[in-house]
Amino acid sequence: MKFLKKIPLIYLNLGAFVLGCIAGLVIYKIGNIYGADTLKSIVAVIAPFGNILVSMLKMIVIPIIFFSLISGTACMPIKTFGKMGLGVCAWYFFTSLYAAVFGSIIAILFNPTLKSASSLTSGLMTQVEGMQNNSLNVGNAFLNILYSLFANPFKALAEGNFLPVIVFAILFGLAARVVLDTAEDERTRTTVSAMLDVIDGCQKAIFKIIEWVMKYFPVGIFALTSCSFALYGITLFQSYLQVAACVITGIILMIFVCYPAMIAIICKVNPFPILWKLREPVLTAFVTRSSAATLPISMRTSEEKLHVRKELSGFTLSLGATINMDGVCIHLPVFAVLAANLFGFEMTLGQILVMVISVVFASIGAGGVPGGSIFLLFMVLAGFNLTPAQTSTVIALALGINPLLDMFETACNVTGDNVGTYVVGKKLNMIEDK
Repeated sequence: MKFLKKIPLIYLNLGAFVLGCIAGLVIYKIGNIYGADTLKSIVAVIAPFGNILVSMLKMIVIPIIFFSLISGTACMPIKTFGKMGLGVCAWYFFTSLYAAVFGSIIAILFNPTLKSASSLTSGLMTQVEGMQNNSLNVGNAFLNILYSLFANPFKALAEGNFLPVIVFAILFGLAARVVLDTAEDERTRTTVSAMLDVIDGCQKAIFKIIEWVMKYFPVGIFALTSCSFALYGITLFQSYLQVAACVITGIILMIFVCYPAMIAIICKVNPFPILWKLREPVLTAFVTRSSAATLPISMRTSEEKLHVRKELSGFTLSLGATINMDGVCIHLPVFAVLAANLFGFEMTLGQILVMVISVVFASIGAGGVPGGSIFLLFMVLAGFNLTPAQTSTVIALALGINPLLDMFETACNVTGDNVGTYVVGKKLNMIEDK
């Protein structure tokens, strides 16, 4: 145990991922030899350890975002927040739109298709039926998101509904700052200041809980990875080779070409030292498949290595972990084009534009937990007039390969959050010279 404590957590997580892949493939082979019942029995023993990690992430994601947004919003003058908030939202919308267009172009160029969709999806359809009952109302993507912004914040907190929590936290932080700046009596200012100190203390306590949860990461990552490979095996991923290559190529180009180009053009600096400093949060996002779980590491990296001021990183990274999903915007168009190829319909320019807009708005509701993008495919596919059976087929295909793609997708999301924080900080002079 003393030896393990000396190894950086990022290497433990990567080691757990590699061992999980190997163990999962071994279990998959055992299942082929001794039957499905044996496979299910082994997975049933391992799966709870992974499910515990997922439950831990769900437990902490809302408190992290809630307290971080209030603290980040309330610690700046309203004028400064206005410039920062506008810059951050504009940047996130621009990169999401860019990623959706880029993902659509990549998908059209690769033109992915599968010949044996029915055989691949047969074992996954029951999961899709349960998901479809809980999926988003896809009647009007924009209005659905607009309506969901304003809801009972306590109900949203209990249900893990991200968008109302974000809106309420920002409004609460702004209101506290206005009261602090405009209150005429000292008692009010003292009371509000004390309340903000409590919130700041709550944020620090949540981060301490996250440090404890992160100790469990290697165990949970091993369990989740081994179960994924045990259930699906390498042969299923090989069947999806064209689809996987399309998504992964788009994400790699986004991380290593598009983001560096944006940094170089906007900030006039060499982008690659910046990306190298982001390696820890990006690799953590890759193995955990959770933007929210990576949030404390992103904040620490942003403040200590990129020297971004705390009030900026606390706001932009918390917001980005829930609404800035560039990896999702690349991922979803691939399955839309796959649906067109599977069911033999041509995508018009109008449908492509609708798809791009749907992807951007869908990504806002993705959340920061593993596999969040799967539910959003219902929204994107709604614009193609597919039958329920056809929609379920595409969702099942996506579900089969999601454990693999979700890792690359989350790494792209977290890279986008950190790059956006750096770019906005650079333009607003909120990066300290050290």
